[in-house]
Amino acid sequence: MSNLSIVLLCAGLAVLLLLGYASTRPGEFRVERRTRIAAPADRVWPLISELRSFNRWNPYERKDPLLKSQYDGAPSGIGSRYAWESDKVGSGSLEITGQQPGRAVQLKLDFVKPFEAHNQAEFALQPTADGATEVRWTMNGPANFLSKLMGIFIDMDKMVGRDFEDGLQNLRQIAEAQS
Repeated sequence: MSNLSIVLLCAGLAVLLLLGYASTRPGEFRVERRTRIAAPADRVWPLISELRSFNRWNPYERKDPLLKSQYDGAPSGIGSRYAWESDKVGSGSLEITGQQPGRAVQLKLDFVKPFEAHNQAEFALQPTADGATEVRWTMNGPANFLSKLMGIFIDMDKMVGRDFEDGLQNLRQIAEAQS
């Protein structure tokens, strides 16, 4: 057996092991971040329940000043929809699918580019005894095989989590300035 054959055999075995390992990874993902905002929940609520207000602090909107966006439906509430297209942050849409006024908003998040993905997101508010508000931002969805494979090399929680942390910091600044 030649040296080239041994190298190719080892490389093929490494690829098979990598693919096998990827197939054992979880079929779903979840990213969650929290922050405490020194403002009552009724001041924070409009910033998460109205998509135009959400985009005042949305970290992805801030990454691309040339982002093209479109709003459909009512300004807030179930069915309110926002779509975007950007060379920097891809394209997709966000739609409010549920809400518990003053407490939580559920959203359907569909990405078209750079990769197709269909996820769920939620913003939840928890008033604290001292008049502040704890805000939780979560996103979860299925992890297809390509996502599992990429997840070996890219930590989705760290990558998306940093953006969530930036967004929650932006939200905190806006909400506390209004108080």
